[in-house]
Amino acid sequence: MDSVRMVRILIVDDHGVVREGVKRFLAETPDLRIAGEAANSREALAQVRGGEWDLVLLDIAMPDEHGLETLKRIKREKKQLPVLIFSNFTEHEFALSSLRAGAAGYLTKDSSPEQLREAIRRVIQGGRYVGPALAEQLLAGSVPGGGGPAHQRLTPRELEVMLRIARGESLTAIGEELHLSVKTISTYRTRLLEKMDLATNADLTRYVIQHGLMH
Repeated sequence: MDSVRMVRILIVDDHGVVREGVKRFLAETPDLRIAGEAANSREALAQVRGGEWDLVLLDIAMPDEHGLETLKRIKREKKQLPVLIFSNFTEHEFALSSLRAGAAGYLTKDSSPEQLREAIRRVIQGGRYVGPALAEQLLAGSVPGGGGPAHQRLTPRELEVMLRIARGESLTAIGEELHLSVKTISTYRTRLLEKMDLATNADLTRYVIQHGLMH
């Protein structure tokens, strides 16, 4: 009888080719399996609530909600469930924001299959994972709190509001979607503009486009 304990992984990514590629790679690893898939944040939350998982492999660029907000929701549902961010964005862009929001690790999609396996194993064993370059910076204390892109200073909720504004959504529509009052959304907008040192929605939209944050 096979005594190997199977690690159940939920992959959340809106690109089927990515999900299929990870699934095929992990099929060669006896104890790691993609046991569930989700193409957007809503599906991810439904899967988290309805299944038993050892790890969530989560993309940041989701069609219905920014991945960091999804990460927060997942951690509210199941605080102990580890989430490994698997993204096209570089560590410089979102790794620190992800770790602050509760991620157990951050891996870019251009990482090798061996790095993916290593990251998964480290995270499910209770550790944290970042790439070698960022890990070296963190250990050396050379990543200043205010360093990196301005959007790294935003909370996941502020980032979500920023991206929705950049997509042209009104404050009323954003409030309805996030189940918050227009006044609260307006407060988020004011706060994020101050943090980003921007003045208008046009400035904000330009920043989002220049930094490739639009999905």
